[in-house]
Amino acid sequence: MKRGDFYRVYKGNKYDPKSHRVFMVVSRQAVIDSAFSAVICAPVYSKYDDITTQVEVGVEEGLKHDSAIYCDELVGIPKSLLTDYVGALSDDKIELVNTALRIALAVG
Repeated sequence: MKRGDFYRVYKGNKYDPKSHRVFMVVSRQAVIDSAFSAVICAPVYSKYDDITTQVEVGVEEGLKHDSAIYCDELVGIPKSLLTDYVGALSDDKIELVNTALRIALAVG
């Protein structure tokens, strides 16, 4: 598992109407490789609102259609649920996610 990887999670949130959702791992690699049981992830939605905390992704990243990573909706997900690998971000897209996270978290 690496930062920037996408995983399909089934029944991830009782409030989500979908039976599954794709999430991107945003935790730093040291946490991913550690004994911590969960990592921080950002959900992927098919809707893109063209705001600074969303990053456009699509088939190039292994997804079925154009979508967006929502950096304003970070969640902790147990590593044990991240088993259905979908794809990964390029280094250029990871930089866009880093920028979106800085904006979402109001960090310099």
